[in-house]
Amino acid sequence: MRALLEGLFTVLKHLFIRPVTLEYPEKKRFQSDAFRGKPIVNLGEDGCVGCGICKKVCPSNAINYVKNEQGKVVSYTFNLKKCIFCGNCMYYCPHHAIRLSQDFELGTAEKSALRLTYKGGNDD
Repeated sequence: MRALLEGLFTVLKHLFIRPVTLEYPEKKRFQSDAFRGKPIVNLGEDGCVGCGICKKVCPSNAINYVKNEQGKVVSYTFNLKKCIFCGNCMYYCPHHAIRLSQDFELGTAEKSALRLTYKGGNDD
């Protein structure tokens, strides 16, 4: 009888406590500014110059880029299958051309969607 009353008390106690979980995806959790999500690269005039520091500091070798004959970066690729979202590429980039966004919903059924390619510049 005592165990039954303890169980009933526990149920009644939890009736008045707010739930901890959210109704995802209708309600999304707030992400702090330090959150490291999907990487974004700026290949504009004030962006990536192709110095290669990001590629050197990437512990999972998830970064690749292609330069044209003039030395401008024309294609920049992140392989999200390898990326561990450590943020080294963003922290060590001297031109601040890479930033990690708040986007964390990267689930997909196609492997090709996990390869982010940014195009820029002229490859002629």
